[in-house]
Amino acid sequence: MEARDATAGSLVSSDGEEQTAKEDAAPTKDTPQTKGKFEKIFGFRREDLTSWDSLVTLLNRPSDPASLGIFRCLFGLLMVIDITQERGLSHLDYKFMDGAPVCRFPLFNFLKPLPLDWMYLVYVVMFFGALGIMLGCFYRLSGLMFISSYWYIFFLDKTAWNNHSYLYGLIGFQLTLMEGNRYWSIDGLRRPSIRNAQVPLWNYTILRTQIFIVYFLAGIKKLDADWVEGYSMSYLAHHWLFDPFKVILPVELINLLVVHGGGLILDLSAGYLLFFDATRPYGIFFVSYFHCMNSQLFSIGMFSYTMLATSPIFCYPDWPRRFFARFPAFLSAVLPITSTDPQPSTSCVYNEIQSTSTERQETPTVPKASKMRLKHKLGAIFTILYIMEQFFLPYSHFITQGYNNWTNGLYGYSWDMMVHSRSHQHVKITYKDGKTGEIGYLNPGVFTQSRRWKDHGDMLKQYGTCLNEFLPRYNISEPEIYFDIWVSINERFQQRIFDPRVDVVKADWSPFQPNTWLMPLLVDLSPWRTKFQEIEGSLDNQTDIVFIADFPENFVSEDLGNTSIHVLQGKVNVEVVEEKKNYTLTPGEQLKVPAGAYHKVYTVSEGPSCYMYIYVNTTEAALQENFTKLFELQERVRNGTETEPLPPELQPLITADDEGSEVNATDPIVQLFLKRQRRMKEVKKRREAGAVERLQRFAVKKYYTIRRGLLMTAIALRNLAVGLPPLEQLTREVAFANMKAPQAEGNQDDPLKDEVGHGEL
Repeated sequence: MEARDATAGSLVSSDGEEQTAKEDAAPTKDTPQTKGKFEKIFGFRREDLTSWDSLVTLLNRPSDPASLGIFRCLFGLLMVIDITQERGLSHLDYKFMDGAPVCRFPLFNFLKPLPLDWMYLVYVVMFFGALGIMLGCFYRLSGLMFISSYWYIFFLDKTAWNNHSYLYGLIGFQLTLMEGNRYWSIDGLRRPSIRNAQVPLWNYTILRTQIFIVYFLAGIKKLDADWVEGYSMSYLAHHWLFDPFKVILPVELINLLVVHGGGLILDLSAGYLLFFDATRPYGIFFVSYFHCMNSQLFSIGMFSYTMLATSPIFCYPDWPRRFFARFPAFLSAVLPITSTDPQPSTSCVYNEIQSTSTERQETPTVPKASKMRLKHKLGAIFTILYIMEQFFLPYSHFITQGYNNWTNGLYGYSWDMMVHSRSHQHVKITYKDGKTGEIGYLNPGVFTQSRRWKDHGDMLKQYGTCLNEFLPRYNISEPEIYFDIWVSINERFQQRIFDPRVDVVKADWSPFQPNTWLMPLLVDLSPWRTKFQEIEGSLDNQTDIVFIADFPENFVSEDLGNTSIHVLQGKVNVEVVEEKKNYTLTPGEQLKVPAGAYHKVYTVSEGPSCYMYIYVNTTEAALQENFTKLFELQERVRNGTETEPLPPELQPLITADDEGSEVNATDPIVQLFLKRQRRMKEVKKRREAGAVERLQRFAVKKYYTIRRGLLMTAIALRNLAVGLPPLEQLTREVAFANMKAPQAEGNQDDPLKDEVGHGEL
């Protein structure tokens, strides 16, 4: 809310007629007064909050539509791009496969996806809705098209929820109710009565408050001890974006002070910095730097750019007029209006001026409201209720207790962005035939395309129910489903999150009752995290470690040699199943466990136990040793110091440098070495590429992504219109849509993964 939102053309007489600037001789009841200090700072007077009528008048005060119109256009453009990417239009056929047995996770179980071709039609509706918002064309209808299809898709899959997708839906809903088509819109060209017309202040109030909430509550959530102590996002400190800080700070302090401390301070202060005139330039600079970094750190689609587009909302509403007025005159036909006199609107409430002048006053082309109407009061009521709801919802977890796990609520509407990081050590799904008693195991993630179910009791219940429906097709009668999931949150011990003894199919779950089969987080063991860092720092590169709390059963892969269990706290009994022997261990004691065999660990102390596995991946170590020998041999061949002739299986080492040559080696170790070497070269080439090459690669990748989405959409619409073509034709059409760029390369930031990974302990 700012005093500058009220313009000189906002003054209205008691009979609805405009007072011209030339009528300065006419005495008035109210005369312009000097703004007080409070009004200069906050943009409104204290008196505006003393009564309901004055508050309604304030929230419906006429404001320049320019800033709102530019934001509407930018938001619509970003959503058009987002639909083909993060919303999934380019891979919709993989997400909603017709006829395939897939377990889904809607917010409400009655929500089901439509047949694939109809889902494409839903996306077409959403696309044209976003396009209509961008152009300001049939604005209300476009807004309804966008939000109805967007929220349907959003509620259809909880596993895809995140804070920025939730924010897009909120902003789309807000814009649908606002008058965003009053500036630089096709509607304005079609209807001169709304073109460049003022908008009520509540349009800006809701948007500004929404963005303030995003920043401020994200900062409040970061007051969590794990964030303050630097455990939430510790891996970020190693990213190349923080290299400039490494000149003066060690990685540990970059993690604590820059990543976590800086993120906390920025989120808490950003909303305030953007609100006040004196601090706004600094706020825009810091949040712009912050979002530009986030666009490189995370795969978050259009979120960074959407937040960049929201920053100007806090500026003077007429900033686009001053900005575009600096462009050459010949561009005025395609640029927004730069006139400084927006026309009045019935959507606003104007201050009344009682005039005694007898001169004839001109009637404005658009009637202006001088009295409060029902729509003004409804706008004020909506503003107040919406803001209250947005402050309340992130703390409503005491109502929706069934969605609470180790973190409160479903991720995506509480603005707890990046506060929690998880790693999973062990996931086991056990089924039991209800008639025969037969026990078997399922591949984790079978019948589903998501992994987020592992951390949420509501999704686990949906997944278990879905498995119960699918397994009878495979001659498993009345199946019982048990989940054994081990999770580490924010670098704590790996521990169970759900009770593995509970049949999830029959387990009770309610959105309003606590989950009784959720295991408690062992927060008392959190101080051990500082010790973890010391222990990990003392190991060599080929020795790994896993920290466990109360792990009951374990299988040590034959790839893992010299595996030992070290007790840190509590008292445990280790049973080696094949040897039928038991060993009791107390803190400080260790035991070497055999490879290729099961062993069980029982806690026998009164309190929880915790321990760690230290092991060496012998297979990977041997592979790395062979790689080193092959690399040294290759170097000797290149510099001519190798005098012995190479055997046939090593001959491919000579031609490895030929560009475009295929890896044609008979020895599997040599083949793996050459593939790894070639991939490392490709990664290095991509990282050392210039800006033009990077931009070209980015553009080509996006082109083929968008191309596939549009072609598959065209195929689906054709199918709806005229029916399915012959299978051969459909196969050719899909193959053409799937065409990729020649010599397509992976993402430049993809890490070079080891060919041989660790087996799960």
